Amino acid sequence: MLLSIILRSVSFLENEFLNFRIPSWEEIPDIGLYLNQTVTILEDYLKPFICNNDEKVITNTMVNNYVKMGLLEAPVNKKYKREHISCLFVLCILKQVYSINDVRKLFDLAFRSNKSTKTAYKNFCNALEKSITAIFNHKDLPDLHSKSSSKYILKSVVTSYASKLYVAQNFLKI
Repeated sequence: MLLSIILRSVSFLENEFLNFRIPSWEEIPDIGLYLNQTVTILEDYLKPFICNNDEKVITNTMVNNYVKMGLLEAPVNKKYKREHISCLFVLCILKQVYSINDVRKLFDLAFRSNKSTKTAYKNFCNALEKSITAIFNHKDLPDLHSKSSSKYILKSVVTSYASKLYVAQNFLKI
């Protein structure tokens, strides 16, 4: 009886995560948002998909620290544009698996190999959604082999997050 309840719970959570997606580049506001608005958007989108729901996904202080550390460009006239917000989406996801120093290295690699925030963000979203769909559907992961070491690293990075999310949501919260 208890096993049946647990399996139904796992099935429900798996279905919920099959709909995972962070906003596309075009869906991210580009009008310039103040810090509180930026944090609210990130919280609303990411809260269900963060492994430890007991802690905040992002806070004003965290964003300010990321700017001071050079992980995020300073806002323009105290407003955060699409480039800032997309970087924060990626940062919030990566920090679930990696240290801030590791995130910095991954950012450097992503932007060095893609040349634009838009391209880097789109590649990240695409790879992440494929990995989450595969893991939550109990399917083989997308082909990790790539001629480009940066693409291989990207796929490995998003797979590590997707795997952690799967275990956290399906087994650690039961």
